[in-house]
Amino acid sequence: MKQGIHPQYYPNAKVKCACGNTWTTGSTMPEINTGICSKCHPFYTGTEKILDTRGRVEKFKKRLEKTALKSSPSKKKAK
Repeated sequence: MKQGIHPQYYPNAKVKCACGNTWTTGSTMPEINTGICSKCHPFYTGTEKILDTRGRVEKFKKRLEKTALKSSPSKKKAK
């Protein structure tokens, strides 16, 4: 490896989120500020809301139900 071309590595870099959550990790920066983390992100906290203004989610759910009914084994009469 060439000497002098690699950045300084900080094994105990501090990460701070806007919500106040902090943790340590390895990085080339001694301190990292983030706007969102897994403690405050709506997807990970379960507070995510789907905004559907044109009924796209409902259309998708209907199509999903149709395909589920078609793919389920039908009961055919034996002759």
